[in-house]
Amino acid sequence: MSFQQGLSGLNAASKSLEVIGNNVSNANTVGFKQSVTKFSDVFASSLTGGGGSQVGIGTKISQIQQAFTQGNITNTNNPLDVAINGGGFFRMSDNGTISYSRNGQFQLDKFGYIVNSDNKRLTGYSADSKGVLSTGGATDLNIRTADLPPSASTAVTGTLNLDSRNTELVSSSFDPNDPTTYHHSTSINVYDSLGNSHTLQSFFVKSAPGVWDLFTTVDSVPTEYTPPASAVSTAQITYGVSGISPTVNPATPTITAPVTTGGAPLSVTIDYSSSTQFGSSFSVNSLSQDGFTSGRLSGFNISDDGTISGRYTNGQSNTLGQVVLVNFTNPNGLQSLGSNAWAESSTSGAPLMGTANSGSLGVLQSSAVEDSNVDLTAELVNMITAQRFYQANAQTIKTQDQVMQTLVNLR
Repeated sequence: MSFQQGLSGLNAASKSLEVIGNNVSNANTVGFKQSVTKFSDVFASSLTGGGGSQVGIGTKISQIQQAFTQGNITNTNNPLDVAINGGGFFRMSDNGTISYSRNGQFQLDKFGYIVNSDNKRLTGYSADSKGVLSTGGATDLNIRTADLPPSASTAVTGTLNLDSRNTELVSSSFDPNDPTTYHHSTSINVYDSLGNSHTLQSFFVKSAPGVWDLFTTVDSVPTEYTPPASAVSTAQITYGVSGISPTVNPATPTITAPVTTGGAPLSVTIDYSSSTQFGSSFSVNSLSQDGFTSGRLSGFNISDDGTISGRYTNGQSNTLGQVVLVNFTNPNGLQSLGSNAWAESSTSGAPLMGTANSGSLGVLQSSAVEDSNVDLTAELVNMITAQRFYQANAQTIKTQDQVMQTLVNLR
């Protein structure tokens, strides 16, 4: 008599218990994907076929398939922890050897590279010092800790209200040190090519009805001179009866001023064309400039599309790189490497690389990780079923043994 059916059932049940045990043991492993055991029956084959009376000879494990379903997202306190919500894998590099993972627990090594616990480097698009991404190919992502270079101011833009009730003054008598020679003033810090701060002051003198002369100084030095060193206006602002949309002459006034800090001379365009002249007190509604001093990296964050943005002490931000994701036509064809990593295989298909939230790729969530997708309740139920399966097959072998013993005892 045949013991093969029961023996194959025992082997299959034992292997199923191993898979279930592996799932349970990884219930707290970040990015782990549970496995499912697939069975198939076994028949003896012959050249002529078995016909309708053929009896199967047991079962076998046809496939151990991983379920790449989404795990729960858990928030963390590490800004380098990243969770994938949707399809895709992180692309990791180990000295050029590429692997793929769903475990987004990252940290910085001593060289500034983003690495996982196995010291494999996260890859993506690098960025230059100006924040321009190089999307030609994925490289190891490195967080630059160098200071952000300064940017010289080139434009000052403001919106003010000039009081139409002011009486006219003789503009040629303007003296920045004499408040009686001008009506209003405002100031803003501008920066030279080395990031040094300079104070640019704007003075407004009403010289005729609806006519305002603009004078400017940099660090208390008038920006325009005529012999014998008397200040002249930078521009003239003329209003109509509506008090809006003035005519500015010259249309784009530009001030130039030397600096004593070693930087290039300042050249700044002044734009007050949005200012008004109403019968109310002088006010500064907005005043801005486009330069900044150097800054040190104070922190960074990763957006949902994988862009890594650095924050600097000068209030600026700059792109440091972008995380890329990879997907496959057949993720179940990936080869498991352990340590939450997979490798490309002939059955997985070629890697399809792109940025998060594009195509079939999911979005990224910073300061979060993806939990294991193992359902402990379901696994415990499966364990009970596999145990019954094992016991039933053992009973089959026991029964076969009893029948064999009966035959041996025949006289």
